Amino acid sequence: MKRFTRLHKIIAGALGLGAGPLVWHFAFRKDDGSPGFANKQIVYSRSVSSSWDFDWDKRDPKSLVPPPRGSEQEENKYNEALVKHKPRVTRNLFLIRHGEYNVNGKTDEDRGLTEKGRQQAHLTGKRLKEVGYPFDKIYRSTMTRANETSNIIEQFYPNIPVEDCSMLREGMPIPPDPPSGSGNWKPEVYYYTEGPRIEAAFRKYFHRAYPNEEKDTYDLIVCHANVIRYFICRALQLPPEAWLRLSLPHGSITWIVIRPNGRVSLRCFGDTGYMPPEALSV
Repeated sequence: MKRFTRLHKIIAGALGLGAGPLVWHFAFRKDDGSPGFANKQIVYSRSVSSSWDFDWDKRDPKSLVPPPRGSEQEENKYNEALVKHKPRVTRNLFLIRHGEYNVNGKTDEDRGLTEKGRQQAHLTGKRLKEVGYPFDKIYRSTMTRANETSNIIEQFYPNIPVEDCSMLREGMPIPPDPPSGSGNWKPEVYYYTEGPRIEAAFRKYFHRAYPNEEKDTYDLIVCHANVIRYFICRALQLPPEAWLRLSLPHGSITWIVIRPNGRVSLRCFGDTGYMPPEALSV
């Protein structure tokens, strides 16, 4: 029995499911629903804390600085270290879903943007330029549809650095609850390979600002619906298996803000209000 208990912990750790206020429990059951190990079918359950975890990104100054040992001198050093590790500015992440693409393509290269998808990307780039935020960098998925979307947006920001990131590729982050209603959609085999990658991407991009940063930062991340939906659930400390309950239109803008104290707020989700009706698709 201990062998299976350790396996559950390894799986949970690999998926990052132990991070934050969520505690996941894994169990096996037989085909008839009774406990057992007949077919290695995994059952997921969770418990969720109602209080906000301020150290969700493991960057709360109090978690980075060893506590004082009692003397006044140690107390002073502790307070100075807290100030040194304390962020002062806000991170702004703009998550862009790629435009409409050829869903009938057999390879990633064949699944490029449609004419409507290119129109959506252009309208999104134009909108971002109009709002006037000083974007610092563009991160983009290495999949064709995301790259093509980013290329169009980049025309509005010719001087901004661009970085390709394979961790942002589309995938299945975690088994959704409720499950997908599609009988043909059976991605269970992908959860244990794609889930850790998408969780790693979350930890790479979602964190409070660095202490040495002196002004608010604005980054664009061009990627995919499943990735963005999972990111939002994790960032807001909502049950991550709720990601499939959210819907994102093609080319939409999602804006999330991470405060210096670790608070996170969603400024907009899946915004396409700047697009004419004929340009919309999901």
